[in-house]
Amino acid sequence: MGLFGNWQGSESDEGDDGGLAEINGLRQAVRGAKMPARVEKVALKEIDRLLKTNSAATEYTIGINYIEYLTSLPWNFTTDDNLDLAHAKHILDAEHYGLENIKERILEYLAVRKLKLACRHKVLVVDDEKVARRNMKHVLAKDGYEVTSVAGGAEALLLLESQRFDLIVTDLKMAGVDGMQLLEKAKAADPGVEVIMVSGFATTPAAVEAMKKGSYYFLTKPFQLDELRDMVRKALKQKEMRVGGKGPILCFVGPPGTGKTSLQQSIAHCLGRKFIRISLAGMKDEAEIRGHRRSYVGALPGRIIQEIRRTGSKNPLVMLDEIDKIGQDFKGDPASALLEVLDHTQNSHFIDHYLDVPFDLSQVMFIATANTTDPIPAPLVDRMEVISLSGYAEEEKEQIAERFLIPRAVEETGLASNPPQFTPEAILKIIRDYTRESGLRGLQGQFAAICRKLARKVVNNSAENDLIITPEKVEELLGPRRYFFEVAEVRQMIGVATGLALTEAGGQIIFVEALIMKGKEQLIMTGSLGGVMKESAQAALSYVRSQAKSFHIADDFFEGHDIHIHIPAGAIPKDGPSAGLTIAVSLISLLTRRPVQLDMAFTGELTLCGRILPVGGIKEKILAARRAGITKIVLPLRNKVDLYDIPANVTQDIEIVVTDEINKVIELALGPPVL
Repeated sequence: MGLFGNWQGSESDEGDDGGLAEINGLRQAVRGAKMPARVEKVALKEIDRLLKTNSAATEYTIGINYIEYLTSLPWNFTTDDNLDLAHAKHILDAEHYGLENIKERILEYLAVRKLKLACRHKVLVVDDEKVARRNMKHVLAKDGYEVTSVAGGAEALLLLESQRFDLIVTDLKMAGVDGMQLLEKAKAADPGVEVIMVSGFATTPAAVEAMKKGSYYFLTKPFQLDELRDMVRKALKQKEMRVGGKGPILCFVGPPGTGKTSLQQSIAHCLGRKFIRISLAGMKDEAEIRGHRRSYVGALPGRIIQEIRRTGSKNPLVMLDEIDKIGQDFKGDPASALLEVLDHTQNSHFIDHYLDVPFDLSQVMFIATANTTDPIPAPLVDRMEVISLSGYAEEEKEQIAERFLIPRAVEETGLASNPPQFTPEAILKIIRDYTRESGLRGLQGQFAAICRKLARKVVNNSAENDLIITPEKVEELLGPRRYFFEVAEVRQMIGVATGLALTEAGGQIIFVEALIMKGKEQLIMTGSLGGVMKESAQAALSYVRSQAKSFHIADDFFEGHDIHIHIPAGAIPKDGPSAGLTIAVSLISLLTRRPVQLDMAFTGELTLCGRILPVGGIKEKILAARRAGITKIVLPLRNKVDLYDIPANVTQDIEIVVTDEINKVIELALGPPVL
């Protein structure tokens, strides 16, 4: 028994030694992780708690995992941004065609960062001792700062009225205005200025009072000039991280396939930053953003902290994909949790529930993507800079196909050694007859399908003369054309008008059909219409009834009749505020027996007073009109400003009429009466 007891005791001692070594290892890891002082204090306190915890307890394992997670985070590691504007422009142009607005925004960000880093910090030295003032000015000027020196507090206050300084080094005891008064007034005028107090009569109460009033540090004379240099460097570095290191928060909004994801990868490439993609589609648990509290078994931080730890960088580019499809249920609202993440005034002290200590996200470059901003909560949209990616015109698709899509399809199908040659006519045929989209995914799929069929023929040794792709060859490989110009399909009819709509997939044309028949004075609306569109139809009918005489319509046309408004296709839900004008034109055409011009399309909301209100998505709607063969578009007058941002090649084949008078629209749109 004695031997057995001794053996047990030796195992216990060995376990204690092992646990103590583990604790000491954690303590060294904490001190070597370069955490902020506040976080290091929390970590060391947690380690002290572990010393008192049984190593077999669940709390011990949870604590060990927590400390290891804290020490593995990149508290101070950042990658250096490549601020070469020519290099960035070359990468963006090489990897993406068009998208000039976004490229300009990225180059502007780089230019601002470059100017901020190139700026010399302005330092004000205030001391009534000439020798001390001269020495401090000399050593700080040698470090590259722009230094101004004055002999007293009153003189410094006069200078602060006309100039702004990044840092003030001031003596405490001075005649007239002393250092404490200067500190108070400098902080009141500019809370961002850093102040270092120096004094030969330093006392603990004076130092405490200065720190309470916002002083960065308190130096006691005599001091080493190297000590002053270190304090100045630390103070200005902290100020630069707080003010100058903020990354932009952008939101790319556009139809699928317009390059939102690949563009972000190019931005990360040209900046030299790590790239993180977080999909928000269907996310319903707030803990995915904020993390779980450590009291739960298997708790983890939120996705943002997890990914930052994985990349090992404090300033990555984080892509928040599909932010418009974020969910919400009893587990919380992830969109609301993102409010703190995407706010520069809050995200410098973002607290994940698992970490329970602040982590600085202000240097992260957040870029969200969405198909439309409508489902995104307004406070979240307000925190982001929304940049729209419209669909591509035919000319742009041709260029993108030649430069990017065809080489990619050839490479992926193994035809690089003997690539097929697509004629310009074949490319245009694929764009017009086999795709009908704002983006490029369908077009990429068609090129890939052709290359796969050619690859099979190459393997079967039957493609020697089939590598020149002509329009005839396209039809042979892809089958009959799938899309036609919609306008060509419809013969000119009374009561049928063409409208323009904006959907998540981009711009589309819609046909509004109106029919009058005997009935009980009902307005019948079909076509899977939403509430907003139904109200637009009600308003359009009321306006037409109130202005019947001016349109030469019988006042009693509604008595004993029903009016049926239908918008094909009935299986597709439709809603939005831009169909009022189109519905009114359709009704007036029906009641005056005057057909609407087939090559004309309309967009705009109509009020009961006959005013035509502006709508959104003008470029997408114009592109949809071009694809459908429309030659004339009627826009609200206040949408004229939207035309300045649209390239000339998009509007060159279309006549655009802007007006706020419905009478003018009717004169342009309707032909002579049909008897």
